Amino acid sequence: MNEASLSLSPEISVLTRSGGGKTAQAVRAGDDRDEPLRLPDRSSTALLERQEVRTKPPPLYQVLLLNDDFTPMEFVVVVLQKFFMMDLEKATQVMLRVHREGRGVCGVYTRDIAATKVELVSSFARMHQHPLQCVMEEA
Repeated sequence: MNEASLSLSPEISVLTRSGGGKTAQAVRAGDDRDEPLRLPDRSSTALLERQEVRTKPPPLYQVLLLNDDFTPMEFVVVVLQKFFMMDLEKATQVMLRVHREGRGVCGVYTRDIAATKVELVSSFARMHQHPLQCVMEEA
């Protein structure tokens, strides 16, 4: 009689018997129980149920523009339209929020996209010699 062991995970391994054996055994690793799980022998194969694995969504980050006394309001509106795909009205509202409250939310994205937008806005502002600061924080 041949025995083969198959490790499914650190917790469960399956021991199958081929030949004249009537049962296959599933034994939990580290389990000291006398009774192993009994599975019917179907030509030395065991049918395992598929478990649905749910992954949690990635964390989201807010991209923020910070107010300064030197960057023109028109430039902030251009940045919001160019990098955050806002229309003129929405870009103007966000620009005024940045001006009045000191910061404004431009959008909420996954970490990689938010970091890319921060870098694009910062380099665009430097290229045009403006001290506009763009940062991201967890939403």
